[in-house]
Amino acid sequence: MMELLLPCFILLKVIGCVRGYPTGAPTGACEDMMPRHSGVQPQYYPRPYTILTNTRTYQPGQPITVTISGPDYRGVLLEARTFDSPYAQGSWQLPPPDTRFLQCAGNPQGAVTHSNTNVKGNTTVYSWIPPDSASPIYFMAAVAQQRAVYWIGVKSTVLTRGKPEDISLAITGASAGMAEEKPLLVLITCFLMFQMLA
Repeated sequence: MMELLLPCFILLKVIGCVRGYPTGAPTGACEDMMPRHSGVQPQYYPRPYTILTNTRTYQPGQPITVTISGPDYRGVLLEARTFDSPYAQGSWQLPPPDTRFLQCAGNPQGAVTHSNTNVKGNTTVYSWIPPDSASPIYFMAAVAQQRAVYWIGVKSTVLTRGKPEDISLAITGASAGMAEEKPLLVLITCFLMFQMLA
């Protein structure tokens, strides 16, 4: 009888180790944001995802809209961070369909993760409430297209505490990247426009 129980026990342990997390990330992933997909290594570059926000500044208590732009995805772990702490900051409002809260560092709404493997995409909108903090904040995610293909370290631009921006004028995502990476091009374009108007 014992000879039969041992192989069954080993088989159950192996099955438990190779599974993914179809109902969301475990709380153990809160700090390093590493999916626990046994036997699968994360993708690093190029990252096909970008985290976009509706503003570049934040005020405590005022909601920020966050989206993950890129190909459809099935798994996600999304948090707000500061540079001086490895813990999730602020709290998320009602999670969008097919996602749920994940308690991180004692905060029951500290992170958002998937609740199933249904497809999520550019129309999935997350809403985050900033804490009373003066530190610059950024959003970080692990995003899985499928169990064996996922990216870690997906980051947004940095948000600083300040007066609310006019959302129509907020520079986010690709526009922010262009302004930060090609300042000379922006300067030349502005100069040429000025010359044409003069």
